[in-house]
Amino acid sequence: MTRQAVSKHLNILERANLVATLKRGRDKEHYLNPVPIYAIGERWIGKYQRRHLGALHELKNQLEGKGEKHHE
Repeated sequence: MTRQAVSKHLNILERANLVATLKRGRDKEHYLNPVPIYAIGERWIGKYQRRHLGALHELKNQLEGKGEKHHE
């Protein structure tokens, strides 16, 4: 990739708030911004995890309930 192409991509990521920048003199350092990436994960992946965690919780309750009835 050319330096101009990299610069263009970094500018797009910076405008999308996915990359944070720090200017030091003539240099510009780029860092990943984890906050929006985490938000995307919560919005898209989190809802599926909640469903699986809910199913595991229900299974736990059912198994514990059967275990209690067995001991009576």
